[in-house]
Amino acid sequence: MPTISRRSFLAATTALGGTALLPRWAYAQATPESAFLQAEVDAGNLPPVAERLPVNPLVVTPLERPGQQGGDWRHALVGGGSFSMLVRYQAYEPLVRFDPEWAGVIENVAESYEVNEEATEYTFKLRAGHKWSDGEPFTTADIQFWYDAYFNDPETNLGSQAFWEVDGEKGVIEVIDETTFKVKFVGPNGFFLQQLAWADQDQMVRTPKHYLEKFHIRYNPEADTLAKEAGLESWIALFQRETNFQDANVWYGNADRPTLNAWYFTAPPGSNTEQSVAARNPYYFKVDTEGTQLPYFDRIVYQMVGDPEVLLLKTLQGEIDMMDQYIATPANRPTLFDGQQSGNYSLYTLKETAANTMAFQLNLNHLDPVKRELFNTIEFRQALSIALDRQAIIDAVFIGQGKPAQASIIEGDPLYNERLATEWTQYDPDTANTMLDAIIPNKDGEGFRLDSQGRRVSIIFEIDQTRTTFLDIFQLAIPMFQAVGVDVQMRSMDRSLWEERARRGREYDASAHQFGANSGLAAMMDPRYFVPVVRSAALYGPAWTLYYTDPDNPAAEEPPPDVKAQQELYRELMGTADPARQQELFAQMLENAADLFFTFGVSLPADGYGIVRNDMVNVQMTMPNSFGWPTPAPTRPEQYFKG
Repeated sequence: MPTISRRSFLAATTALGGTALLPRWAYAQATPESAFLQAEVDAGNLPPVAERLPVNPLVVTPLERPGQQGGDWRHALVGGGSFSMLVRYQAYEPLVRFDPEWAGVIENVAESYEVNEEATEYTFKLRAGHKWSDGEPFTTADIQFWYDAYFNDPETNLGSQAFWEVDGEKGVIEVIDETTFKVKFVGPNGFFLQQLAWADQDQMVRTPKHYLEKFHIRYNPEADTLAKEAGLESWIALFQRETNFQDANVWYGNADRPTLNAWYFTAPPGSNTEQSVAARNPYYFKVDTEGTQLPYFDRIVYQMVGDPEVLLLKTLQGEIDMMDQYIATPANRPTLFDGQQSGNYSLYTLKETAANTMAFQLNLNHLDPVKRELFNTIEFRQALSIALDRQAIIDAVFIGQGKPAQASIIEGDPLYNERLATEWTQYDPDTANTMLDAIIPNKDGEGFRLDSQGRRVSIIFEIDQTRTTFLDIFQLAIPMFQAVGVDVQMRSMDRSLWEERARRGREYDASAHQFGANSGLAAMMDPRYFVPVVRSAALYGPAWTLYYTDPDNPAAEEPPPDVKAQQELYRELMGTADPARQQELFAQMLENAADLFFTFGVSLPADGYGIVRNDMVNVQMTMPNSFGWPTPAPTRPEQYFKG
């Protein structure tokens, strides 16, 4: 886990941490033109690079040395639903971003920012002359458009961003001029910058007004006609498709929408079964210390791979330049370690930040009232937890690395809660049987327990098939559950289907996942296993999460009083600027989480790893492993190159 300075993490610092500002006069003469784009410039289809950059581009100091433009970054996407991984590689360009060490928040799209002492007013200054990938200006008009046409429009908004609210009131945007705007709150919002930097929470900088306004009826009276031409029933459906931040498959499948990212898709995911291609953005707003416009790589070429085994083979054959998702499992480590010389790659270290290796999550908002009542019986979840022989799972799946634990804070962190980490982790099938006998005593002829309606208690865990470690865990866990009379089954599926059913659906018995966070401030930002507030992440309480993030949504359900009280504590935490009070509130939440026992886990994860080709330069060889700090994006892939 990275060392995170509370002061640097929370303060409205203006330090750039490896970046600088270079005035236009300093680079206009020296900035070389990309060979990849030279023909377009010569033909008059693109202006010269000095005219494409903002007045003050963001200057990135390369990790090892300045590089040269050109070449392909060879990557891969696994399964039909792995497009959510793209934020890790080419789509992390928020207004402010996490630095490479996860020690604080630094400027990015915003040239600068200021925060008042009460954390109620945030002032952002954009870069004069910044342009979208199609050359159109990026200004505060785009920010205002997001706020008016999406965020504050009940017809188009597909899901609120809860961190924009304080005391039930949304923050208000005040545009000062083309490059300056303020966000004002009725009370303190101490985590606002960190929330803006969190992965996939950068909606403000993903809504180009000049492109999107034609799809909205207030800006174009003919929007309904466009919708019907697209085969949709109304402009609302069309606008929502164009601004579907919640569905990565839809979002990244659109190659027409301009972007601020370093690369834009020329062959988007889903358009080709073999590969997807993203090309350099001619108007990207960053340069290196020698004035060369970034990114260095001309293209990212993603091979579309059916399953992790195929990806593993391609990696061993030297076809992948950098990868940790899907293949860097404990079981694969010996194979990948031995293949370093023949594959011409090395291993880098991922400092693990996840709250658990895998959390079992029963759907506590199940649509079947009998299953809902059973799953919400805390003793039932506790019994299932102690039916697991965690040490056997750790020994077999994780090669003995780790120790039994629930989803929790890591030992040694000031917020470590021993009860939360260790409760109901002992292997005790006899006690599990006794507890289950008190809840569902009747059994069928095969020894499986029956519910109150006389049906076999069957729980189907729906799992993303690309998570091979999860599949290995379930192969061991299923017989353990069945040994205490609960007919647990696993249904693995393509990630796109899993995203639809588990992340965005309600009609599932149970699922399992990882991530969350295991220390201090990161856990405050992603407390998914401690309180249902992280949309599409708290799989045990999808309707409760909606109640927190979007209470007017028809699928939202008011939680029980103890869960609702936990949500209110989190709301208070997010509105608190005082670090001591933040610690106090989150410590209470962790104590409550031990009482609520939403999920049960396996173990705290050991540090992970990834592979990187030996000719890749400027790759940080030790980095956090997280989704909120979307590994490896904060290490600035735009400055990677081959040399």
